[in-house]
Amino acid sequence: MSNPGLYKTLYRILSWGSLIGLALTLVLVLRKSPPPDVPYDPKASSRVDQKFAAASQAKAAGQPAQVQLDPTELNSYLQQNLEMSGSSQPAAGSSSASTAGGAPAAGAPADPNAGPMAALSSGDAATLEQVQSSVKDVKVDMVGDIVKAYVVFNFHGQDLSLELDGHLGAQDGYLKFEPVAGKLGSLPLPQSTLDAAVAKMMSSPENREKLKLPDDINNIQIQDGHAVVSYK
Repeated sequence: MSNPGLYKTLYRILSWGSLIGLALTLVLVLRKSPPPDVPYDPKASSRVDQKFAAASQAKAAGQPAQVQLDPTELNSYLQQNLEMSGSSQPAAGSSSASTAGGAPAAGAPADPNAGPMAALSSGDAATLEQVQSSVKDVKVDMVGDIVKAYVVFNFHGQDLSLELDGHLGAQDGYLKFEPVAGKLGSLPLPQSTLDAAVAKMMSSPENREKLKLPDDINNIQIQDGHAVVSYK
């Protein structure tokens, strides 16, 4: 025999439980996770330029060429070559290898409806320019063969953080990223969400050619906590 009072009580419990779960999720999303602790070295930028120059000379001489960057050097290189949201000047000090990662052109207007959140949604994939236009800070750490990216971006006026861990490599002349873990704020993201978002962004026609490696780059991968750029 049905009990209307019991059903009403269960409905109230489930309703309140859903609201509490939604509130907790919102708190976790808005609570930015701490950035990786990457040491700063003012000389890192010049070391990066020297390494790429030495690799270019070796390649011109017909010798094997490879560049290895530690986390400090890689973050210095990214700061050189990525224009963050709100920056009014193009990134300075860009080397001839600045297109090695297929970085998009800087200067796209910020779009609060795009960026990493759009890539994680079920709608159309955001372009790399849209993602870059909303990014305010990027820090990268490397552990073993895993690259750990930490991004602070603006979404509808609110600064959120996104963490992505994964394997970086190349396939058929294009940059490839395989996510293994991620968090939006302090909220862990399901692997299926990460896989779908990254696949959607990297396979879209607008982004595909921007991920193409320069003809003289054979591979980019993470080895022993270093970013390794191998030339042909």
